[in-house]
Amino acid sequence: MLLTAAQVVTPARILAPGWLLLEGDRIVEVGEGVPPRSPDRDLGAATVVPGFIDLHVHGGGGASFDTGTADAAAVVADAHLAHGTTSMAASLVTDTPQRMADAVRELALLVQDGRLTGIHLEGPWLSPRRSGAHQPGALAVPEPAAVETLLDAGDGAVRMVTLAPELPGGIDAVRLLTDRGVVAAIGHTDATYDESRTAIDAGARLGTHLFNAMRPLHHRDPGPVGALLDSPVDVELIADGVHLHPAVLRTVFAAKPGRCVLVTDAMAAAGAPDGDYELGPMAIEVREGVARLAADDGQGAIAGSTLTMDAAVRYAVRTAGLPLLDVVHAATTAPAGVWGLADVGAIEAGRRADLVVLDDELEVVRVMRAGAWVGR
Repeated sequence: MLLTAAQVVTPARILAPGWLLLEGDRIVEVGEGVPPRSPDRDLGAATVVPGFIDLHVHGGGGASFDTGTADAAAVVADAHLAHGTTSMAASLVTDTPQRMADAVRELALLVQDGRLTGIHLEGPWLSPRRSGAHQPGALAVPEPAAVETLLDAGDGAVRMVTLAPELPGGIDAVRLLTDRGVVAAIGHTDATYDESRTAIDAGARLGTHLFNAMRPLHHRDPGPVGALLDSPVDVELIADGVHLHPAVLRTVFAAKPGRCVLVTDAMAAAGAPDGDYELGPMAIEVREGVARLAADDGQGAIAGSTLTMDAAVRYAVRTAGLPLLDVVHAATTAPAGVWGLADVGAIEAGRRADLVVLDDELEVVRVMRAGAWVGR
């Protein structure tokens, strides 16, 4: 299949116009200008980007990964696939050890069949001071046996763990995760700058939703934000206009070129109406698209988002004013690099044919996964 479009976004530059030759589920050739023959489909004024990759997502379409069921996972995956996410993690929030282990075992089956890219544990090894929407009573220190138990439950499917490195045993846990080939991410943390740098030196490679649920940046106490910005690691950013000001997005993109990773941190209400939901064991209220812990005053802690990745891309480009090439990199190639996903994340020969077709307003027109168009 030969496709042509006004713009094709590759890792190095935007081809305008561009073309792609696909065979089966693979991209076999990419070029600029006049294609080698008449196209099988001319996408006109569209922009073609790689399929989005979301390393931090809890739910969508009214369902949540925390239930651990295949049916719920399918609803979540389909809801985000319609918005261009062709590779996604199943993120689990803090719960009892037994419920988390059960969910990991069930979701690992979906990783094995390729429905999910991997599992991300966001807890239970988080700071009580920065717990956010995680159940305080279920938080724990990362004892080696407990860490090993959850990793073993996934049989290789757990690809990333967010933890607070200042907790007792936190640095040893970072080393354990690194030795097991799991990405250790610093998040939900009250760590100092020095504690965060120690974790990075021990192998931590990512900052979970930078600025959110962590000790804030101060000019005499830079904390984890300063350490993450000051080190060669990647950082997650939630570009929804709720978690971060657009000026902060611009600042971090300038400070961390190629190291910014867009995530949604979406909960069940992504792609679903406002209402009352659950995030793990926590009650969540979604009003005007903003998810918060249920509270009498309606101002509980932010509890994930209702974001989809196409909306994050639009916000970063249209509102924050960031270059399209940099934003697409943050939604595709950068997250692929964090998890070592060599098969996806870029439009180049040899990669899987995961594509998103965008119109002039960066709205999704069509989605292709593994060489096949999905949806309408």
